[in-house]
Amino acid sequence: MGDRMKTLTQGAGFALAQQIANLGARRLNLLGAAACLALFGYALFAEHVQGYAPCPLCILQRFAVIGLGGAFLLAAIHQPAGAFRHAYSLLCGAVSLAGGGVAARHLWIQAQPEGSVPPCGASFDFILDNFGVITAVREALTASGECAEVDWSLLGLSMPGWVLLALLGLSAWAVWTNSFVRTRRLR
Repeated sequence: MGDRMKTLTQGAGFALAQQIANLGARRLNLLGAAACLALFGYALFAEHVQGYAPCPLCILQRFAVIGLGGAFLLAAIHQPAGAFRHAYSLLCGAVSLAGGGVAARHLWIQAQPEGSVPPCGASFDFILDNFGVITAVREALTASGECAEVDWSLLGLSMPGWVLLALLGLSAWAVWTNSFVRTRRLR
């Protein structure tokens, strides 16, 4: 049994994970921040080049991606050691959970039968400018007809589905990077 376990732990997957971990927490956090930047960059590309107007829930998901990227960047800059590094795992997890919750709600709204979602109201920007952040977020989460539209999909999954998968993956990356990868201190 011992030889079998030794073989399993020395497999190609373990070796690749070990090589990636050898990059150190700072570089892995920077990769996480770069992934968030790429996600946000594609959202801007989809809006300004492809012509897809973001709905209020899409905007909230963008905020979550930007927040997660900021948390990765803070972790890379701060590079904490000891128990404090778990705080960045928790921060990234909380931001991902919030964004993932919005994305899941968005998917649920898109899955509703046509006509069961209320018609579109005022734009997110108008509500934000005139009623404040709390009201804008509350109104965005109640959603409108525009949130139910599926304008873009890839492999049968709409954009909020891909955002949800990305946030889940990046959350796992953050926990692994900040809780399990050794921090390399510069001397």
